[in-house]
Amino acid sequence: MQSLHDEVDRAAEDGWFSGVVRVDRAHETELCAAYGFADRAHGVRNTVDTQFGIASGTKGLTALVVMSLVERGTLGLDTTARSLLGDDLPLVADDVTVEHLLAHRSGIGDYLDEDGADLSDHLMPVPVHELATTEQYVAVLEGHPTVFPAGARFAYNDAGYVLLALLAERASGVEFPDLVRTLVCEPAGMVDTAFLRSDELPGRAARGYLSVDGLRTNGLHLPVRGSGDGGIYSTVTDLRGFWTALVAGRIVSPQTLAEMVRPRSHWPDLSYVSSRDHRRYGLGFHLHATGDQVWLEGYDAGVSFASLHDPASSVTWTVISNWTDGAWPIVRVLRDWFGS
Repeated sequence: MQSLHDEVDRAAEDGWFSGVVRVDRAHETELCAAYGFADRAHGVRNTVDTQFGIASGTKGLTALVVMSLVERGTLGLDTTARSLLGDDLPLVADDVTVEHLLAHRSGIGDYLDEDGADLSDHLMPVPVHELATTEQYVAVLEGHPTVFPAGARFAYNDAGYVLLALLAERASGVEFPDLVRTLVCEPAGMVDTAFLRSDELPGRAARGYLSVDGLRTNGLHLPVRGSGDGGIYSTVTDLRGFWTALVAGRIVSPQTLAEMVRPRSHWPDLSYVSSRDHRRYGLGFHLHATGDQVWLEGYDAGVSFASLHDPASSVTWTVISNWTDGAWPIVRVLRDWFGS
C-alpha cells in the first residue's frame, strides 16, 4: 500500500504541481513538501517557507476581522452597509447588513463576473495599479444594480467582501491590512502573512503563473494590492498556526467561531475541486455538506489554494500552488485519503 507521501508525489509529478503541501494531525506534522519553482525565469525553487497568494482564502480572514469588531461592539451583524457608506455606492440596498455580506446573501451586484470566465483573460474593470487601498476599490464597486433582495438566497460575491473591508475600515478608523495584521495574524503568530504588492514582491514570495509552463505571470490580472476578497500572501506554516489559534479561541471566542461555522446556505461544489455534489457555507468559511470539516479556498489567475481543518480527526492540511489550476489534483488526493 502506498503512503500518503507516495500518493502526493505521484499526483505532483502527473499534474506538474508547483507549490507546497502540508498535513498535520494533532501536534505532529505528517507531510510537508515543496515542488516546482517560485520564479521560473530565474530557476528559484519553491520551499516550505515560500509565501504564496491565497486568493479568496483571504475571505476567511476578512470575516474574522469583521467578527472581531462585532465582539468589540464596533460593528454589529445587523449593521447596515448604508449606515457607513453615506452617499457612496447608492445601488447597495438600504437593508443590506454585515451578516448578509458575510454569508454571500446580500444580493448586491458583483464587480467581477467569473462564471465561465477564462482566468487568463484580463478581467479587472480598471487598471490594476489603481487598486492599492480599499477606498480605491469604491470605483469598481459602483454601478452594479441589486441582483436579488437581501437574504433571499446564496450567491458567491467578491464585491461583498471588499465592501466588508471598507465597512471595517470606516467603522474602526484603521486601514484594512492593519486590521488583518492586528486582529488575526498577530494573535495567530502568522509572521509571514501580509498584503504584499505584486509590483514589489520580496524574495521569498512566489510569482503566480497562468499555465502549467511558460513565464507569463498574473501581474496584470489582479489588483496590485488585495483587499477583503483576496490577495493576501501566506505560508503553510502560518496557515497551520491559523487553524491552531482559531480553534483555541485566540482570534475570536469559541462562541463567535461557532456562529461563523453554523451553516447558512448550501451550494454546488466547483468541479475543479471535487466530484462531490454539495458543500455548505457559514460566515467566511466553506463547510462540508454533512460533516464538521471547515476550510478556506482560493482560485484566481496564477493562484490555487485550499486549507482544511477536521475537528473530529484533528487533521489539518493545506495545499498552495502558484499556477492557476495547480492545487486541485493534490486537493483531490487529500480529500480521498482523509474522506473529506
